Amino acid sequence: MIEQPRMINICDVWEETPDTKTFFFPFEGPFTPGQFFMIWIPLLDEKPFTISYIQEEFLGITVLKRGIFTQKFHEKKAGDSIGIRGPYGKGFELQTDLRSCLIGGGIGMASLATIVDRLHNVTIIQGAKTSSELLYRKRFQDMNLCTDDGTLGYTGTTVDVLNALLEKQRFQKIYACGPERMMYKISEICKKHDIEYEASLERYIKCGFGVCGQCDCSGQRTCIDGPVFHQQELIRMADFGKISITKTGERVIHP
Repeated sequence: MIEQPRMINICDVWEETPDTKTFFFPFEGPFTPGQFFMIWIPLLDEKPFTISYIQEEFLGITVLKRGIFTQKFHEKKAGDSIGIRGPYGKGFELQTDLRSCLIGGGIGMASLATIVDRLHNVTIIQGAKTSSELLYRKRFQDMNLCTDDGTLGYTGTTVDVLNALLEKQRFQKIYACGPERMMYKISEICKKHDIEYEASLERYIKCGFGVCGQCDCSGQRTCIDGPVFHQQELIRMADFGKISITKTGERVIHP
């Protein structure tokens, strides 16, 4: 039986950046970092969002404004209601005793944020196009930042920063979320340096429970087989970092 969305009230809204807000709502139940919820705005659409904050009986999701759905979401305020179902999918397998590195590209940093407090020895790398898009700068003050335009931190990509860090130190595990090409390049680096790796794929998810196949990546349904995949799973996925599926179902080959 298909789970129906349940209506909840937003209890707080934080502005993270000029185009990004976090919406808090009450939730009681188990949740693994990396899992996601389907959020429904009645008479509009339903989209997947991962949890970016866990605060006792409240959860938060961080939303980047970039389309009609997220523009409407940004108009919501405390007291407004949204539909929610989940959590869905497979989250990260945390290994708290390892020297770890988190790598977030753009809004992908939201998927990794709830891991930070659970790891004892972690280095954070975050990248964005420009400084105004960098997330959680007050929340996590010791981050290795980079921007495409050089407005803050290293001028370049998260992959550049990772390569530089690996010349000076050793990581036992890397967790990543962001553009798929970024995660593919990190996968190649992890293979070279024999580092454990998990990545959360951002494929187009429509149903959230494995029926529509829109989020397919080489036969793996991102919504139920992922969104988090281990290195050995990623290596077997020929589409990973190379072919994506659009909203209309078109397969697009990336150079």
